[in-house]
Amino acid sequence: MPSLKNPKADLRKLYHRTFEVSLILSLAVIVVAFKFSPDASKADLIIPDKPDLITVEDIINTVQKPDIPLPPKAPQIIAATVDDLADDIILTDIDDVKPINLPDKPPAKHIVIDDEKIIFEVVEEMPAPVGGLKSIQEKVHYTEIARRAGVEGTVFILAKINKNGDVVDATVIKGLGAGLDEEALNAIKLTKFVPGKQRGKPVNVKMTIPVKFVLK
Repeated sequence: MPSLKNPKADLRKLYHRTFEVSLILSLAVIVVAFKFSPDASKADLIIPDKPDLITVEDIINTVQKPDIPLPPKAPQIIAATVDDLADDIILTDIDDVKPINLPDKPPAKHIVIDDEKIIFEVVEEMPAPVGGLKSIQEKVHYTEIARRAGVEGTVFILAKINKNGDVVDATVIKGLGAGLDEEALNAIKLTKFVPGKQRGKPVNVKMTIPVKFVLK
């Protein structure tokens, strides 16, 4: 299809002339408008006969009180006079009042503590086996099971020794087994002890006694 646009046409050829003509016409229209506009100095001023007066009133702020009941009034204290006292009340002088004898104090009760039931764990002089720990070790014997198994160690016995030096109770707190616990327990029960002392007096004491087992 052949192109309808003429490549030789110069679109910017009349651009400046058209712009100048348009600018001249616009200025001419503005000048004519100012020339034929009415004269503002001849215009009549409209003044109202009586100006409207605006009055401003003070508005009182209203406070809304909460609906809370008022606390009751405190009762009035009426001072009583001597004349208001009853006729049957007789005022006596302090010197005429006789002192009241208080009852005698009850006799003091002597509290008796049963020393037999008190057992000490730490005293000034702890119990000691007669003949030393060697006397305990002489009473123990290795069992055949413990000897074959090669068991060695220490058995700890918790013994209660009375003020006479006798073992009244004994229990195993750490054992080795294989019959050695029973051997140590029997050896402790058959041993005589020097009783423990507190303030120079023999007392009941609870103590832990070790019994060693060593293969030879």
